[in-house]
Amino acid sequence: MMLPLAITMGDLNGVGPEILARAFARPGFAREIAPVVLGCPQAYAHARALCSDAPPAVLVNSAAEAVAALDRGLPFLADTFRAPERRPGVLDADAGRAAMHWLARAVDLAVAGEVAGVVTCPINKEGIHLAGHTSRGHTDFIAQRTGAPAYRMSLVVRDLLVIHISDHVSLRAALDEVRCDRIVESIRLADETLRRLGRPKRRIAVAGLNPHAGEAGAFGSEERDEIAPAVALCRAEGIECSGPHSPDAIFRQAIAGGYDAVIAMYHDQGHIPMKLAGLDDGVNITLGIPIVRTSVDHGTAYDIAGTGAAREQSLMAACRLAARLGRTKARAR
Repeated sequence: MMLPLAITMGDLNGVGPEILARAFARPGFAREIAPVVLGCPQAYAHARALCSDAPPAVLVNSAAEAVAALDRGLPFLADTFRAPERRPGVLDADAGRAAMHWLARAVDLAVAGEVAGVVTCPINKEGIHLAGHTSRGHTDFIAQRTGAPAYRMSLVVRDLLVIHISDHVSLRAALDEVRCDRIVESIRLADETLRRLGRPKRRIAVAGLNPHAGEAGAFGSEERDEIAPAVALCRAEGIECSGPHSPDAIFRQAIAGGYDAVIAMYHDQGHIPMKLAGLDDGVNITLGIPIVRTSVDHGTAYDIAGTGAAREQSLMAACRLAARLGRTKARAR
């Protein structure tokens, strides 16, 4: 029997409820991925008023009931948690608290094997901090809850995978993370993920940190001392990787099809080119954790929340990728 995907609504004052409504208004999409939503049915009803074709919310008592409920609407997992009223565009601690409650429940379902994976709509980091959570965001929270010691943020746009050595830390702190061991772990994760995606080629490019990849030490020593040794170690293991490459050139080459994955040395080095390449169909994946987790590649977009202008393509891409990875994981078991 097909396991459902757990989809968290995220911050109900953001665009999460609206992109859920727009995505599942698409004919056949719910059957394609078998969702069970963890979120507020009332907030979804508010968003559904902006999208008349969206199915109604249907309460189910377990993830196992979700697939059978698809004929009646979009399954929402029943919950005694009291969510706040939706106020589009408003930063609110109660909305942050609700988002993290739904996330924790979804992760626990995935760990228990009751869902094929978790897909997350956006949260607001300031909102979850106001609610008392100390995690930097989804990725750290999920890694901590699943006990994953070595995890990475990754982006997928169409056929290109980008893995970040570090994610939501200051640039000064990110420089300290550019270490041979972290780069080796990231290259291995890239190779493993490409295998799980069924890629016949697994060409991995490792970006440099400094301008022109250090220009033979003229602009920094990280390429010589940390990045090149990591590449050499992984090549010795049989992984097809190369670098360090000049960061101002490698992403264009990769997007054009020259590579299947790029290892980025810090958050914005990977995010900026990938969002330029395709924000609407970009997907965030957490690698190195024991469950499947994907996410939209955008934030809560408070500025357009409640207007009906939010686009659903990234959520649909995240759901499809999670379903694909979930099937691969099930076959491996």
